[in-house]
Amino acid sequence: MDPRRRRTIDALLQAAQAAFSERPVDAVTVEEIAERAGVAVGSIYNHFGSKAGLHAAVVERALDVDREFMDLAYTDERSPVDQLYAAAEEYLEFYLQSPEYFRMLAFPAGPGRYQAGQDLADRLARAVDEQNGRMVDALARAVDEGIARPVDPQEVATVLWAAWNGIISLGWRPDELHRSETELRGLLKTATDVIAHGLLLPRT
Repeated sequence: MDPRRRRTIDALLQAAQAAFSERPVDAVTVEEIAERAGVAVGSIYNHFGSKAGLHAAVVERALDVDREFMDLAYTDERSPVDQLYAAAEEYLEFYLQSPEYFRMLAFPAGPGRYQAGQDLADRLARAVDEQNGRMVDALARAVDEGIARPVDPQEVATVLWAAWNGIISLGWRPDELHRSETELRGLLKTATDVIAHGLLLPRT
């Protein structure tokens, strides 16, 4: 890709990421995004077709970054239980390094009044569910290997993922409930401990 074109696309993606993390998509204008990016409004339409297309590209980038972190957790040499602990750690790293992307995936804004927004919201939900499928697989293997008692892996994965989201969200609270990075790591480990020890079968 032409370097100038690449710079324009990157500038638009960064500007849109910042704008969409601050306000609902419907409240953000293409003029605002273009001004933040330092490019002409027409560049948005030339490269992404519409504001909806640009929003979709930002979401796709967020999903790609999240997937890169999860790839580091779900490695073959780890046991299913170790994968869960590693996933909690990598999920926190995802938040710490890309907080706007984390919020976009964990706490998405409403789809707005246009069909394109609803279509994107549906695609995002499917993509996040697919990512969580790796946790489901780890839990299912733990059950199959006799490490964990028989449970519904899908339900347990949903509980654990929701707990992680809630814990990490304490990191951006502006009040006394705010938790530091070190405290977040401890809380995530505790949450995973509670699930893991509730799942594991007693050893004889």
